[in-house]
Amino acid sequence: MDKEELDVVFNKAFKLKDEFYKEIHHLDLPHKTLFMMFFEQSTRTRNSMEAGMTQLGGHAHDLTPDKMQITHGEVAKDTAIILSRMGHGIACRNCFYGVGKKYLDELAAYSRKPVMSLQDDVYHPFQGLADLMTIFEHFDKNPKGLKVTVSWAYANTHSKPLSVPQTQALLFPRYGIDVTIANPKEFPLSQNIIDKAKQNAEEGGGSIKFTNDMDEAFEGAHVVIPKNWGGFGHYSVEDYLANEDSCKKEMAENLAKYKNWICDDKKIKLADPNVKLMHALPADRNNEVTDEILDNPNISIVFDEAENRLHTAKSIMSLTM
Repeated sequence: MDKEELDVVFNKAFKLKDEFYKEIHHLDLPHKTLFMMFFEQSTRTRNSMEAGMTQLGGHAHDLTPDKMQITHGEVAKDTAIILSRMGHGIACRNCFYGVGKKYLDELAAYSRKPVMSLQDDVYHPFQGLADLMTIFEHFDKNPKGLKVTVSWAYANTHSKPLSVPQTQALLFPRYGIDVTIANPKEFPLSQNIIDKAKQNAEEGGGSIKFTNDMDEAFEGAHVVIPKNWGGFGHYSVEDYLANEDSCKKEMAENLAKYKNWICDDKKIKLADPNVKLMHALPADRNNEVTDEILDNPNISIVFDEAENRLHTAKSIMSLTM
């Protein structure tokens, strides 16, 4: 999607948000059907899409593999052909490393109707749109020169996908934002994403730099995004899939080294005095970020960010379906 198309999406999202607060109905998709396929759990994505479809006048089907013949081996091609003959859009979340994006690409190749990524192992486009909309609201719709730090942070809930930080690294510099990515050396982003992010920064007038020092990354930042992700980028897809058990064991051993990578009062004082905290949620409280920071209304804008998942989702659906 080029920048002009992104601007159309954001303009529509702001219009829909304004109408939502004024309780003005906007039935852009009357009687239309969206099929939502979730291979993993979801709170913000599932509810923003389903509520969004209802508010646009349509209906969303909440599907999981155990409710479908996917459990019995039905392939993405056949699923896409059938669902796209029965409705008006397909949305899918599949975050399994080396599998997710390929599955969505196959859906898109065989669907007659739009296919939307609700997150895969490479990208999380709806989250990126909500993030940038939130930055526009709290700073400026022309955020050139804004310093945003996306930092790996410790968490022990599960090995989270690379898709959120990779999407932020790709998207933010296109709007002139100066992005710093901080991560321990064993937890890099994928190299092809790093290369593309550098290109996007050059073309968009922003910048992107990388560091293995969380303190350095926080210095002077206007926005900080402390977010755990797994060490998938440390391996090629082929190596990971061939040696999944040993890779997971090594990731767990590496994870244990970096419990001090947390956004706390000490870290936040390194940032700009008016710094804002963002996070895709759910946050691993007191591991990624302390309650003290996450619940501070003068710093944290995570719930504005979460709400904007609704308005950006509605914008995309209304423009494409």
